[in-house]
Amino acid sequence: MRIIGVTGGIGSGKSTVSGILESFGAKIIDADAIARNITRNKKVLAELASAFGREIINPEGKLDRKKLAEIAFNDAAKLKKLNQITHKHVAAKIVKEVEKIKKENKYRIVVLDVPIPVNHGFLDIVDEVWVVVADRNARIERVMKRSGLTREEVEKRIDSQMRDSEYIRLANIIIENNCEIEELHKKIEGLLNRF
Repeated sequence: MRIIGVTGGIGSGKSTVSGILESFGAKIIDADAIARNITRNKKVLAELASAFGREIINPEGKLDRKKLAEIAFNDAAKLKKLNQITHKHVAAKIVKEVEKIKKENKYRIVVLDVPIPVNHGFLDIVDEVWVVVADRNARIERVMKRSGLTREEVEKRIDSQMRDSEYIRLANIIIENNCEIEELHKKIEGLLNRF
């Protein structure tokens, strides 16, 4: 079993690349989906409320993601704190998922779709890191289209993440995603043909 780590900044197309890999039979582990599920855990929710205030909890007792984003993406120290809280839980879940998939022995390729390439639960368990990059304007347009965020909000999120050069330093493979989906599909197929 080969484990490919797919990473890149918001709007770069890492989830699109993961989706293409899935169409070729890969098993996808989506760190963003894990993070969304983890925040339903009462212990994690309490940790977040302690760090960011009770106002991030809505009247139903669930995380108000929009409120948390307003707080975290406007303060680098708070974003760092958010990442510290969530990453340890996400990494632990990823490691468990990988172990489970290894035991099932059904997949030739497993993909970790991860926005932030942390050491534990990503870099330490992948065989290759594929970094997806795209022009800044393309990224902004993609995120605005899918999320309803303003240009300014998207730019703040991009600016709060690692620079492309930082991602690229970790890469075994760099995938430029300024192309049509058909061309991207061909790039991914070519990369998979190496295995």
